[in-house]
Amino acid sequence: MLQIFLLIVLLLLIVYSILLLIYRSNWKAIPDFSSQNFKENKSKVFISAVIAARNEEQNIANLITSLQHQSYSKDLFEIIIVNDFSTDKTVEVIQQINFSNVRLLHLADNIKEGSINSYKKKAIEIGVAASKGELIVTTDADCIVKKDWLNNIAVFFEQYQPDMIVMPVLIKHNKSFLQLFQSIDFMCMQGITGAAIHKGLHGMCNGANLAYTKKIFQEVGGYEGVDKQASGDDMMLLHKISANTKNKISYLKSPAVIVETEPVNTFKEFIDQRIRWASKATQYSDKTLLPVLLLIYLFNFSLACLIIWALINLQADIIFYCLMLLSIKTIIEIYFIYPVALFFQKEKWLWIFPLLQPAHIFYTTIVGAIGKAGGYQWKNRKVI
Repeated sequence: MLQIFLLIVLLLLIVYSILLLIYRSNWKAIPDFSSQNFKENKSKVFISAVIAARNEEQNIANLITSLQHQSYSKDLFEIIIVNDFSTDKTVEVIQQINFSNVRLLHLADNIKEGSINSYKKKAIEIGVAASKGELIVTTDADCIVKKDWLNNIAVFFEQYQPDMIVMPVLIKHNKSFLQLFQSIDFMCMQGITGAAIHKGLHGMCNGANLAYTKKIFQEVGGYEGVDKQASGDDMMLLHKISANTKNKISYLKSPAVIVETEPVNTFKEFIDQRIRWASKATQYSDKTLLPVLLLIYLFNFSLACLIIWALINLQADIIFYCLMLLSIKTIIEIYFIYPVALFFQKEKWLWIFPLLQPAHIFYTTIVGAIGKAGGYQWKNRKVI
């Protein structure tokens, strides 16, 4: 029985390794972009930055400040913040900021709290409907953007005319284990996202750094058809847009457009966040993503079982096989993530990568199982 199980784990490892090698090659193939290479291009596209905000009194001022200092002309963008029934001082903080480009809307003016399950999608729909821009850019209220963010997006859009632009996101961290784990784990996802989008393997993105034309949003009917699911404002919209092969989706790989987002501060918040992400996996219309997610889950599940088996039996041969498989997994993952870490300037933190392996294996296994069951707590709101 042990031999059969080890053979299964080995086969999963081989397929997993091949997949990561493909992702690494595709990531490196993404051309680096800089608006500085198109100095003659004076972009004139009007941009509407749409932000859904709920209980973000600690973060929203930092985001608006970073938007105030954009190098892009103030006459060519607006900021639309949609307040999602905040119960703290988010609204007061926004109102105290003197920046004429900001428009504050309220979800409460359009719906009753408790009447829907997908508040963020509704907030974005309201923001897009009220927008004046040809290009919609979304980020989250706990993010900070760089000064050339909008300028690079605008120049990239005018150069290549994509219907949607997927861009990189980085989770900030200190030296705590939880924050380091989040940042490195999320950086791996970002590498896969860029590689997948560039080669059209499957659709992945993050609403903290996403752009699309108002026209394409209206053409696909916004979130119509996927508005019952609480999460997925980013990837479900991406899948609707990518369903028509005529629509062009591009990845903008540039340090100037990296958006930084806050980490969660407690283990419970982290688990709730990852359950929220996992809960929408089977609801994606892009079915090419499901085999990848299933492979990753089964591989980590099998390794978790093998680790538990080794700890219970304490047999030398089982421990040896366990350590060997973990070592190979770690080496191939570091090989994949290294060029991604270079892009995010986080390569110096990769020394901790082997130490994160046990936590990553068990969290992937547990969260994947719980996420399938559905239901979680987010932003002081019970989601079903």
